[in-house]
Amino acid sequence: MPAQGRKNVHGKTGVRFKAAYTKSKYENMLRNVVTDLILHGQVKVTAATAKDVVKEADRLVTLTKKEDVMNAKRQAARFVRNVNNEEGKSALDVLFSDVAPKFASRNGGYTRQLKLGNRRGDNAPVVLVTWVE
Repeated sequence: MPAQGRKNVHGKTGVRFKAAYTKSKYENMLRNVVTDLILHGQVKVTAATAKDVVKEADRLVTLTKKEDVMNAKRQAARFVRNVNNEEGKSALDVLFSDVAPKFASRNGGYTRQLKLGNRRGDNAPVVLVTWVE
């Protein structure tokens, strides 16, 4: 196929195929899913995404247990979206006031993954990620 001109410029013929799903898009999706987990208590995702969601959610809960609360809030605010729930509390407030006290005496493993089967359209394994009681 001959060159059609300079589309996405990476040389004389341009870039032929551009990656559709970039790292920044994946990180933004991860931030949205973790924020939904904080606000709603559970979230349905694919198995591959669930691994990263659990990792980030556990890291955020560990942050809430630190001595320096203001610095921990700043670090958590860098990741959690500024979204409000039905009562009008932001996701950061829910994380520090509702989620963190539940896990004050727990040393790790704050989330649970339950396999739900496969998704209908593409047969991807679906997992329900919830907080441990």
